[in-house]
Amino acid sequence: MVQNATSLRKKSCRFSWATVALLALFITLAIIVLFPLYAITLASFKPGKELLRYGLNVRWDLELMSFDNYRFLFSGKSDYMLWFQNSVLIMILQSALTLLVSACVGYGFAMYNFKMKNVFFTCVLIIMMVPMEIIMLPLYQEMISLQLIDTPWGVILPFIAMPLPIFFFRQFLSGIPRDLLDAGRVDGSTEYGIFARIILPLMAPSFAAMGIFVGMNSWNNFLWPLIVWRSPRKFTLPIGLNSLLSPYGNNYDILLAGSVFTILPIIVLFFCFQKYFIAGMTAGSVKG
Repeated sequence: MVQNATSLRKKSCRFSWATVALLALFITLAIIVLFPLYAITLASFKPGKELLRYGLNVRWDLELMSFDNYRFLFSGKSDYMLWFQNSVLIMILQSALTLLVSACVGYGFAMYNFKMKNVFFTCVLIIMMVPMEIIMLPLYQEMISLQLIDTPWGVILPFIAMPLPIFFFRQFLSGIPRDLLDAGRVDGSTEYGIFARIILPLMAPSFAAMGIFVGMNSWNNFLWPLIVWRSPRKFTLPIGLNSLLSPYGNNYDILLAGSVFTILPIIVLFFCFQKYFIAGMTAGSVKG
């Protein structure tokens, strides 16, 4: 009994030290990740001259700090709110279309058998490994031939069938028994009715997970919209904020304030769907 008690104490001590070490590691990583965000947020309340003189710093100087940068953003003197509306519109349309199309394709790969199924799915995996820079030129030429340059559809259409969401939905749906489809057919449902009434409700966690991923990808997309857009009033937030830096003047104060406010929608989106995001990622990692 004494030996058992001693061994239990040693195991508990090792467990507690391991827990403390992991906790310290995660706290350190959190500080490293959050420190730049804290510095940018603090700098967004300071005037531009202060930023040019001392750069980014974490000094609290209440005499210099004010809400003037944020007042300027929302006063209508800049195009920031217009850029914000454009980003929201692009994100909603692209996320909705990407999730719908990718879910349909993933459903087909998971639930149906057809000729060259494995070949097509291998092509999806190969496309995942192709960098955007390689296909950018032919994709741009295709947008020109379709007359979609400087239009929202020129930004949205090339990415409504993304390989990663297709792969994710296929893995998620592979864990759903096909007996559900047979039961729906016995009840007289069509193939579209089975997908809409039976499969889609079961895919809610995966939609939440991929919705956050696709939404963040659309919200932060810079290179492709920069190539497609021509009119400054059609810019999205990443392009519009970048236009504040020019050879004729650098509005760092407005840039930092706009960047901080740009982060808020993504943070709110993630915290609202955090539970579904974790559940969807876990379910999508199970292979049937």
